[in-house]
Amino acid sequence: MRMPLPDQAVIAQRTELVAALREIVAADDVIADEAALRAYECDALSAYRQLPFLVVLPRDTGEVSRVLKLCGARGVKVVPRGAGTGLSGGALPLADAVTLALGKFNRILEIDYANRCVVTQPGVANLAISQAVDAAGFYYAPDPSSQIACSIGGNVAENAGGVHCLKYGLTTNNLLGLEMVLMDGEVVRFGGKQFDSEGYDLLGLTTGSEGLLGVITEVTVRILPKPSSVCALLLGFASNEAAGACVAEIIGAGIIPAGLEMMDRPAIHATEDYCHPGYPLDAEAILICELDGPEVEVDHLVARVRDFAEGCGATSVRVSQSEEERLRYWLGRKSAFPAAARIAPDYYVMDGTIPRARMPEVLNRIAALAREYDLLVANVFHAGDGNLHPLIMYDANNPGELERTEEMGSKILKYCVEVGGVLTGEHGVGVEKRDLMGEMFNEDDLNQQQRVKCAFDPAQLLNPGKMFPTLHRCAELGRMHVHRGQAAFPHLPRF
Repeated sequence: MRMPLPDQAVIAQRTELVAALREIVAADDVIADEAALRAYECDALSAYRQLPFLVVLPRDTGEVSRVLKLCGARGVKVVPRGAGTGLSGGALPLADAVTLALGKFNRILEIDYANRCVVTQPGVANLAISQAVDAAGFYYAPDPSSQIACSIGGNVAENAGGVHCLKYGLTTNNLLGLEMVLMDGEVVRFGGKQFDSEGYDLLGLTTGSEGLLGVITEVTVRILPKPSSVCALLLGFASNEAAGACVAEIIGAGIIPAGLEMMDRPAIHATEDYCHPGYPLDAEAILICELDGPEVEVDHLVARVRDFAEGCGATSVRVSQSEEERLRYWLGRKSAFPAAARIAPDYYVMDGTIPRARMPEVLNRIAALAREYDLLVANVFHAGDGNLHPLIMYDANNPGELERTEEMGSKILKYCVEVGGVLTGEHGVGVEKRDLMGEMFNEDDLNQQQRVKCAFDPAQLLNPGKMFPTLHRCAELGRMHVHRGQAAFPHLPRF
């Protein structure tokens, strides 16, 4: 077991490491000043903060490779970081780890309309990809609410979704290829421009791996032609149960909207005050249902959804009459998180996913917990695929309130698992849900997942302390190792 270094030894180690890193990257790309390090002390889950040991901002794959090789040889931990918009503490720094920030990987490398794909560096913002191909009539489908700021590399690391993931899928469904650097500095590629690759699905394995397996340095994503017709319905209901019943009717009829989102009364009012999208303030819940495709199909589906809504007792039904009106509906939904700041100084965003049929039951349970813990909750979620985002309002300045909020959030997530759901839909495990992994997985399951990490990162230096409640040494698990994108199994042929 490594003993903690005395203060002077830590200072000497840090000074030596800074000098070695500045041999690899520009001097200004190594941040060691405490004031400058503060910008990297947390991600969007700002309840947890930690000053990093150092921050390095490489500019190309070669620099990433050399930085990781140096850190690996010295046994220095590394925390990869994208735009810092994550909501599970996945990019939370460690006091004894280098934070590898990829903000300077900010160029789109290639737009290939013939193969309907874009090759981009990981620091490019999600929305920037759609903007780059907009004039040619294309777009990138996954659209998290933070798409104006979140990076595509971070989207891959967390397998991010968005309001249109119901029909068009999460990041994993729109990803074609990756370039990734392993902890020993080896550069590997999984997938490419083709729609399928031979061998093991290592692309699928690394998507959503939260920076535990390698550092993403290039991403190839699928782009889609914009639909010829798009229309959104804004539906108001007198109860969450009625809105949930309408969701069940729509999906049960075989209709797959491009997006199907739900917000409850606290979220409606906060959002209306914040950006004035025109939501009905007398509703207890609203649905935003977007339909796209050929105009004749969209017109037909709009009529059917209207019938379902009215049959479920909708108190208001509005159909967007212009692109401006449609975008205004979505502006409100995508502004729900910042709008929550009008309700309380702080909020804690949950991310559980449940079977759609259990939605009213789970919402009632959340309401009961809110009363028990005397905390206000605003519910905003992807109703079509059952991905809940309860926002628990609190004030971190009040002693014990954050702890009470965390305890309530833990009970919400446990209940999601109890009804047949999962701990996370798109925000990841990080540190927030790390200690709840045992609610979903037994020890054998968790050990098997850790064996995968050992195959890529035998010394377990990449983003340690995330995802697993207890991290075993690779020797205890039976270590594997990946070389040139392949795991070494002596009894199997190499490709």
